[in-house]
Amino acid sequence: MSGSKRVAVVTGSNKGIGYAVVRGLCKQFEGDVYVTARNEELGLKAVEDLKKEGCNAKFYQLDITKPDTIRKLKTFLQDSYGGLDILVNNAGIAYKQSSTAPFAEQAEVTIRTNFTGTLDVCEELFPLLRPHARVVNVSSMVSQFALKKCSVDLQKKLVDRTRITMEDIKTLLKQFVDSAKTGTQGDFGWPESAYGCSKIGVTVMSIIQQRELLKDARTDIVVNACCPGYVDTDMTSHKGTKTIDQGADTLLYLAMLPPNTDSPKGEFVSDRTIGKWEITQA
Repeated sequence: MSGSKRVAVVTGSNKGIGYAVVRGLCKQFEGDVYVTARNEELGLKAVEDLKKEGCNAKFYQLDITKPDTIRKLKTFLQDSYGGLDILVNNAGIAYKQSSTAPFAEQAEVTIRTNFTGTLDVCEELFPLLRPHARVVNVSSMVSQFALKKCSVDLQKKLVDRTRITMEDIKTLLKQFVDSAKTGTQGDFGWPESAYGCSKIGVTVMSIIQQRELLKDARTDIVVNACCPGYVDTDMTSHKGTKTIDQGADTLLYLAMLPPNTDSPKGEFVSDRTIGKWEITQA
């Protein structure tokens, strides 16, 4: 038991932006840094590749869509470290534009992974967060684009930082998924963007989490959502213009915010700058 040793976890980090975040944390963070991935072989290969660069990361298997793997990670962190200091929720999926999967399926699977999976990780691991912990939820500028395409009534709910609850956003996204099955999401004010709506969920989730943590006895826990930008990864079919290290920059900045940070806190951050999360009249 090394109870007081500091520890960081980066989900979905065997490649791409997550991999670059682990590499950066290995250099900047004093503590153990964990690669997590669904596939153990790919996760262990990432750790080996990092070792060749002089970065000593560790691996733990995690599939954010499988709650039993989240619980195992929680127990492991509790037993091995007695807490958690940095959580970067990077794992996520996006269907390709060329995908022939029906929109109803894309909506269900994308929300299940990017919103529900991320929230499940938070709900299991937040009790482990120590004072001064940092949480980074990877959203996307696509959440801002999708918000603009929502009806004004829906936008009003989604940007109401003081009133919207986690139950509200869960209910709203369930409405999106259910209505997508009948092609009626537009009647409820939602755009036809499974990825965009899932990332609206991540941004709103982060705002709510920070608001709730302000009431927590543990001091100075900071949660932010962010956009890495358009990065050259498998997810963008390597069309992105940023390198993975450039994409990881804002994530690392938020993960390493100094003690007693007042801002950014409960914000949507892009290129180290607080972005707007507000109503846009159509």
